[in-house]
Amino acid sequence: MMIRHKLLLTFLFAFSLGVIAAVYLVRHEQDVARESVIGEAANATAGNSAADSVPDSAGNDDSGNNDDDSAPAWPEEAGTPEQVMYAQGKRMDEAISKLTPRTPGKVNLYVVAFAGDGSENVFRNEVEYVEKQFAERFDAGGHTLVLINNPATLTQRPIASLSNLETAIDAVAAKMKTDEDVLLLFITSHGSVEHELAVDLDPLPLDLIAPEDLADLLAGSTIRNKVIVLSACYSGGFIDALKGPSTMVITASRADRPSFGCGTKSDITDFGRAFFVNGLNHSDTFDGAFAEARKLVNDWETKAGQEHSDPQISKAPQIEAQLKLWREGLRLGPPVPFQPAVPTRARPAKADTLTALVSAVQ
Repeated sequence: MMIRHKLLLTFLFAFSLGVIAAVYLVRHEQDVARESVIGEAANATAGNSAADSVPDSAGNDDSGNNDDDSAPAWPEEAGTPEQVMYAQGKRMDEAISKLTPRTPGKVNLYVVAFAGDGSENVFRNEVEYVEKQFAERFDAGGHTLVLINNPATLTQRPIASLSNLETAIDAVAAKMKTDEDVLLLFITSHGSVEHELAVDLDPLPLDLIAPEDLADLLAGSTIRNKVIVLSACYSGGFIDALKGPSTMVITASRADRPSFGCGTKSDITDFGRAFFVNGLNHSDTFDGAFAEARKLVNDWETKAGQEHSDPQISKAPQIEAQLKLWREGLRLGPPVPFQPAVPTRARPAKADTLTALVSAVQ
């Protein structure tokens, strides 16, 4: 009996060690993958970045000396990481409660915006601008839901995670006529050559987003008509998984190219500035805004000696027809100026940097 008892204790002890080791390995693999996405984005633009940026910056920064303008430290009032995760149900309920019913008699547009990387303010700036622009210019007030990874917004906004994104899309679908209205899904973050989007809010163990993850999530939704805008390096690698007869996909770059304008010295990414701040303030169509953005980005990169990111668009007759109906019922507002929620500190700009070139066209 004593021997059997000892054997049982030995087995339980060994089993416990195995569980602990397995958890450690899974967490370690997540950390390595997340660091790989951010590291590859930085390496792809190293040597070509506009390192001396100004407040309306669109340059990259890979100098390694970015602490002054990085996202703030984890705030005490947010609680521990575990408490933050536990609070996500409440944060999502608060955000969803602000969604308003659709306006009858016309095609409505709802917006879900996702800022993936919490270490840089540029992604927060971008989604909060999109929220403001679509409320004021495109009559989508009360129809936007924003997910942000940023320490400064932990007590006000839901975090950007794959599970929260699924909840957000389900909540929007509950408000929409899913066979008639249009969803605009905007995701901005770092991207890797393996076509994974960074989802990072250290120390939370958040999953990266691969093309099949996003495709599966959207396939599980009842929303038919979608415009998906991805602002990330190598984001063209998502097009094949997402395109369809009722879906428009717009990406900041082609599958094998980085895009520019992330970094702690930027207020907004280059593509975000070109597509939203320029394109959609000059046009009421997504493909018109894309055409302007593509030309602007190409011109900026040519003048700065950058390899062209080559933004991409995939469109189809069904989604274009639905967007035309949306515009027919739209009360278009005036252009919305870009004001970053967290502006970078002013620095002198070199005349030959991409930052200086972008700022010159403001």
